[in-house]
Amino acid sequence: MKYLSAILVLLTLIACKEEEKTKNIKPAVKKEVINKEFGFTLNEFKVVRDTIQNGDTFGKLLGDEGYDAAQVHKVTEAIKDSFDLRNIRVGKPFTMLKQKQSPNKLQVFVYQPDNTSYYVVDLRDSIAKAYKTVKPVTIKRRIIAAEIEGSLAETLDNAGASPALAHELSEIYAWSIDFFKIQKGDKFAVTVNEKYIDGTEYAGIESIEASYFEYKGKKIYAFPFKQDVNAKRADYYDEEGKVLKSMFLKAPLKFSRISSRFSPRRFHPVQGQWKAHNGTDYAAPQGTPIMTTASGVVERTGYTSGNGNFVKVRHNGMYSTQYLHMSRIIARQGQRVTQGDIIGLVGSTGLATGPHVCYRFWKNGVQVDALRQKLPSSEPMTDKHKPRFIAYMTPLKKELDSISNIKFKQ
Repeated sequence: MKYLSAILVLLTLIACKEEEKTKNIKPAVKKEVINKEFGFTLNEFKVVRDTIQNGDTFGKLLGDEGYDAAQVHKVTEAIKDSFDLRNIRVGKPFTMLKQKQSPNKLQVFVYQPDNTSYYVVDLRDSIAKAYKTVKPVTIKRRIIAAEIEGSLAETLDNAGASPALAHELSEIYAWSIDFFKIQKGDKFAVTVNEKYIDGTEYAGIESIEASYFEYKGKKIYAFPFKQDVNAKRADYYDEEGKVLKSMFLKAPLKFSRISSRFSPRRFHPVQGQWKAHNGTDYAAPQGTPIMTTASGVVERTGYTSGNGNFVKVRHNGMYSTQYLHMSRIIARQGQRVTQGDIIGLVGSTGLATGPHVCYRFWKNGVQVDALRQKLPSSEPMTDKHKPRFIAYMTPLKKELDSISNIKFKQ
């Protein structure tokens, strides 16, 4: 009993000491995360973020913050040489940094015209000042090699590439590849330079250095090259210096599907009889932009009960094209149009069961199958530029082939 009492006393003393230790432990103080943006420590302000709405002006936004007309005029006069307030656009983001204490007076206004720059209007002094900051942009180069799975856009997405690259590649190969016909197993590789803001935020494609697309078992290379070094834009050439650009685009729509082909005898879904179909139908959502496949002059626009709204373009003495069933005609009769210009929107006017464009093609006044024509190319590379092109192209091609041999080896 004596020993039991001693043990109980000892345990009580230990428990008291542990309780005392616990009381003396101070709770950890959580450090405030410092948030910096636009050159300011945002923790010091009440931060309000919004976008420019219809009817918004810089003056109106200041007025909503309690500035009277005289104060607004004073601010706009002070900053007019640094910030053209007429360039504020609907939908663009802005940030207001206000005092934390009531009445939360506006101290800094930040406007972002794009994701690479911003304007700051500093209202903290008696005289406002404004300045523009351009965020540091770095260029990262990489090679993407992939095998088609689904659409080109889906394949690029699976490869971790920007959807914008699908558009760029479709533009480069618009004259040599029918993207409605690419199949699982077709391959491509592309050397691309991409822009990043502050080294991490993706900001789009800077340029494409080289690419190839394996289509129907044939590799089609593309290398941008300027014959005239002072030219604004480069044309794309294959490894032999042959220009990829054709006089005609492969199709009048960027992405769609062929729903009906040129045929001397087809059952008409609306008229219910067998007759010739002198065009190629491309099904697409209502309102999809329709492009002229080659430069020329709009010969005729109008409406007929069969064709619906249509545009016909004369390209030269040999070739003409026509685009039927539009929901809306954009081109004007007599207008000069350039290859790729939007001339109308997909619809289902006339004898049509659903939204599509019927693309018709004339050669020497006779309607022919556009998909079976061997169409002329643009101006070829001159011999004097070939050595410079070969020297530029060879290492790029070797690099693409090397990556592809690793990626696609059996």
